Amino acid sequence: MSQDQLIKLACTKCGRINYWSRKNRKLVERKIELKKYCKWCRAHTPHKEVKK
Repeated sequence: MSQDQLIKLACTKCGRINYWSRKNRKLVERKIELKKYCKWCRAHTPHKEVKK
């Protein structure tokens, strides 16, 4: 079975879930943080992985 799992990425400013992504949970144990565009904040903000 594949270890890739779907994860949600939420804006750290407003807390809204804007993006879905995949990560291999065996290789990457820390929470992912990416700088993405948030259409509610209208800016590029850090997006952190949140629980489902």
